[in-house]
Amino acid sequence: MPVFCYDETMDREIIKYPHIHGVVFAERGLPTDFPAHWHNEAEFLIIRKKGCRYKIGDTVYAPEPGDILLIWPRELHEIIHIPKDGEILIQFSSDLLESNSDLLAAGRFLNEYHHISTKKEPDLTGRFLETIGQIRDMYSKNLYFMETRCKLLIYELLILLGEHAMQGHRELIGGDRFSDRSWEYVRMACDYISDHSSEDISQTEVAAHTGLSPYYFSKLFNEYTKMTFPAYLSAVRVQKATHLLADMHLSVTECAFLSGFQSTTTFNKAFHELTGHSPREYRKMRRQNR
Repeated sequence: MPVFCYDETMDREIIKYPHIHGVVFAERGLPTDFPAHWHNEAEFLIIRKKGCRYKIGDTVYAPEPGDILLIWPRELHEIIHIPKDGEILIQFSSDLLESNSDLLAAGRFLNEYHHISTKKEPDLTGRFLETIGQIRDMYSKNLYFMETRCKLLIYELLILLGEHAMQGHRELIGGDRFSDRSWEYVRMACDYISDHSSEDISQTEVAAHTGLSPYYFSKLFNEYTKMTFPAYLSAVRVQKATHLLADMHLSVTECAFLSGFQSTTTFNKAFHELTGHSPREYRKMRRQNR
């Protein structure tokens, strides 16, 4: 059974992995309410009973049995009330999302989804629940490569959601503007940004790498990621900094420069905007979690 701790000074839930590193699966003994908090992990909730109420950001959700709630890393959320054993919970490390250029590129589409309704999207929820059932079966067994097997199933969930989100966006903006080729340009750019984020790279440089003009690249990149190039680059650098901050031998200033920021002022501002906390506060939380 997972161990959940609440750090009141940070409004943060501290998650420990008693069974599989980076993955928690639980369906019994979960709290029936929990104050507003955040964590680095993503969290998927499968609703089992009526009467569940949650708050994600500023929105209150009252999902029906069979519905799925999705909470992404570092999102503020609260359990207002759930009946006893009213949900199934899966939490997994943000590394599964942030170490994959495909998912990074699709992140803005994925993060729009917080509530999947079984009435409105029965096929998607049915496939989700089937895969979650496989995770449940796998989680209770003691097999070789169990961690890898569970994480592969979580990737299946993310692919299901990603394909659904991308198809919705394709229908919204038109298939002629949303093509496999244009998506490949964006994915290639995100991959390059991830590899070179610690360097002083520019939008013009990344556009040249993809073979597009700076103007067309900027338009395409913004349309797909819903972020400007500078904002996306800053977010990637902050994600890298969160890993560097775990190394207590590095100073916060060293973490800033190693992740690609040119000044500590810019680093502190970008880090706070993305996580809601300063780098020093984040480091303190990492130390407590460890």
